[in-house]
Amino acid sequence: MMLPSSCDTLVALPPSTVGPRVVFGKNSDRPCDEVQEVLYFPAADHAAGEKVECTYIEIEQAPHTYAVVLSRPAWLWGAEMGANEHQVCIGNEAVWSREEAHPEEALLGMDLVRLGLERADSAQKAVDVITELLEKYGQGGNCMEAESSFTYHNSFLISDRTEAWVLETSGKYWAAERVEEGHRNISNLYSITTKIDREHPEMRGHARSQGWWDGTAPFSFAQVYSRTDTARIEAASSRCREGRRLLEKSKGKITAEVMMGILRDKESGINKQGAFMTTGSMVSVLPRDPSLPGVHYFTGTPDPERSVFKPFIFVEDVQQLGMTRSPCFGHEDPVKKQPRFQSKPDRKHPLYLRHEVAAAVIATEKEQGNKIVQNMRKLEEEKMAEMEQLLSGGVEDSSVLVHLFSRATEEEINVYGKS
Repeated sequence: MMLPSSCDTLVALPPSTVGPRVVFGKNSDRPCDEVQEVLYFPAADHAAGEKVECTYIEIEQAPHTYAVVLSRPAWLWGAEMGANEHQVCIGNEAVWSREEAHPEEALLGMDLVRLGLERADSAQKAVDVITELLEKYGQGGNCMEAESSFTYHNSFLISDRTEAWVLETSGKYWAAERVEEGHRNISNLYSITTKIDREHPEMRGHARSQGWWDGTAPFSFAQVYSRTDTARIEAASSRCREGRRLLEKSKGKITAEVMMGILRDKESGINKQGAFMTTGSMVSVLPRDPSLPGVHYFTGTPDPERSVFKPFIFVEDVQQLGMTRSPCFGHEDPVKKQPRFQSKPDRKHPLYLRHEVAAAVIATEKEQGNKIVQNMRKLEEEKMAEMEQLLSGGVEDSSVLVHLFSRATEEEINVYGKS
């Protein structure tokens, strides 16, 4: 079995962006047969003592959870990436430490993404939420929908309208770096060196007790905690360099379109292909002006080069995104039964099914495939032009945005039917 070895999350802040905006992007690279769904969950109040059932364990629920839009592997509770109503965006990466990743079931890194979004109204507060939950419940458990155990530690890139944070973990230990301008990206390796703005109080002492740090040399989290003896680390280093190069190449000119172009780049390895591939992508545009909406684009389908980035905006009364919602199996889901993963149900949602057929045509029939891709790009360009007006002028009538993502999804399906 080919194990996960890639993912990339990027963020650009002024002066790297065009205008006073933050642009966030992520490719979620997962097994090629895994379905990724895009879902909306409204804000909610919860009773004292209420619990929330995450992928494997149950934890205490927060008194209030914020509205979130998530892109997630359809078999689990958490998310690979997403945003909330306060324009906080989070994406996570698998990382490998000198510390062994625990197979015991705890919170997945993807659970922590969702919990951070549901409970934090700023990037810095999301760091607090994730690290507090990490300390209380730990991280661990199988990260694939398969009997074979595959576990890892997690890093996170978290942004809001004003700043970004990189949070990297090893077990319960962690370090965080604040990013106030320019651009930053993470892949499947530790990237925080000596610029550490926040940290677990015992992180350095633990490293010294393990003999990883002598207590006198300058402390680099990446150097001290990284496991460097695997081929996947070398591959991640290459992708991380390429992501940085592509961001640097467009410095001062980064827009949503530029970020989508980076996520579509196959030569760099950022748009991963093969048995383990990019199964979902996200780009968010966050104006510094709080009176302007954030716009969050999701594909909900594999390979961003052959997908449409569709916009979502947080407004009152947003309905569930039915065309990107996978079948629900409840307590009969093989993920919930013990022993887990004894079978794998069909989790394909309506958009995935239509996209699967179109992708096959694109791959095998040149003329018709080119026509499909051209029409997909035309639809995406139209949606981005509409969003640019809102990003610049604001929202006058929010009721017209209630079905924004769903309508765009229907238009995408129509493109496949007409082509």
